[in-house]
Amino acid sequence: MSPSLLLFLFLGSWVTSATARCTFTKTYKKCVTLPTQEASLAWTYHPLNATLDLAFSGSFISPSGWIAWGLNPDAPAMTGAHAIVAFSDPTSGGLILLPFVLDPSVKLQRAPLLSRPFGLHLLSSSAVLRGAPSARAGAEVQIFATLKLSPNRTRLHHVWNRGLYVQGYSPTIHPTAPSDLASRATIDIASTASEVTPPAPDALPSAHAALNAASWGFLLPAGVAVARYLRQRTSLGPSWFYAHAATQILGFLLGTAGFAMGIIMGSRSPGVEYGLHRGLGVAAFVAGGLQSAALLFRPKTTNRYRKYWKSYHHFVGYGCAVLGVVNVFQGMEVMGLGSSYWKLAYCLALSTLVGVCVALEVNSWVVFCRKAEEEKAAVTREGGGVESHHQVVKGKA
Repeated sequence: MSPSLLLFLFLGSWVTSATARCTFTKTYKKCVTLPTQEASLAWTYHPLNATLDLAFSGSFISPSGWIAWGLNPDAPAMTGAHAIVAFSDPTSGGLILLPFVLDPSVKLQRAPLLSRPFGLHLLSSSAVLRGAPSARAGAEVQIFATLKLSPNRTRLHHVWNRGLYVQGYSPTIHPTAPSDLASRATIDIASTASEVTPPAPDALPSAHAALNAASWGFLLPAGVAVARYLRQRTSLGPSWFYAHAATQILGFLLGTAGFAMGIIMGSRSPGVEYGLHRGLGVAAFVAGGLQSAALLFRPKTTNRYRKYWKSYHHFVGYGCAVLGVVNVFQGMEVMGLGSSYWKLAYCLALSTLVGVCVALEVNSWVVFCRKAEEEKAAVTREGGGVESHHQVVKGKA
């Protein structure tokens, strides 16, 4: 076989591979694999009438979840996007597809996201499940759409995402992992040139989680345990107080840093709110601040108001520790760490602390009961001795 013939066959095979069609349940001329969520996009563009036949493929992350694809006419961002969302119909159980507009006034979780007309020139749309009879985690969904585009406008801003829950016919907020927040790309449907938004760095959420777990979720409860169990050891003297104060101060300082990071993260994510997590965080921070301020007004042991201050200090301290631990678990759910090794490690550390507290509590009660028995026996002996003395005196008389 001649070299020229080999070259011809090689070029022919390369061209055939480059122009190979991507097949969903329909056949399209071009396709791309999107950078997040294992999603893909395929399309056929008809330049004569500026019509776009498009298919988007994604997968559910829960049986009650949703999958969305859309276009933003102005910028590669979620705000301002026109999207169509697929999810299970809560009435019939079948797959339903509804249009939504994510305009700047939409505040997810403050008010339900209501269906509105697509806004762009959407000629038709549909959705089908592949490989599964109903929506479930991992089930693939294909969304089909036919749009009428403006002539010579082939550079489109695509957005896509998926969520865990649908309330009625209203999709709830999607997860906010870096890959979820970066689910957008600008693609030229004529040349297939794409501009992908890189995932946002996750250093701030990780630092926020680590600091809050270490401070509100461990150090502050440990400081409470130090005060409760070590002050009973008379051999330690005032050392228990210094250990308690140092642990609490360190925990509050680290917690303040984590709380500030949470405020920064919230300001960077307008429209994304976690009401319960935020409320618990604010309550824990306020309680910690009150505990710190209480040290400045700590009465002397001889002051008659000392007992009221101690009751307040104990109540607020225990409340702060409980709020902190609960909010750490809530924050893990928000970050999607409900089944992660990070949660396992925190649970092991917390269970160790709880186990030590239970052992010390049992020991305290054993010591208390033993002292009570000893005091009772001593009183009995003293009472018996006095009675014998009276009998001796009476006999002499």
